[in-house]
Amino acid sequence: MCGGALYGLGFVGAAVYYISHATGIWSGVIGLLKAMVWPAFLVYEALEFLSVQIA
Repeated sequence: MCGGALYGLGFVGAAVYYISHATGIWSGVIGLLKAMVWPAFLVYEALEFLSVQIA
């Protein structure tokens, strides 16, 4: 139940960050796309880090 709200806050925060750092319209559009998929990058990097530490 709380996961959706947490994802929503993360999306808004990431969108604001990417849009504020955009230098043009297309980099802003790409920023919105990145804001939608940032949890996938986070989980991938975390799992990659953990596998390096375990092996």
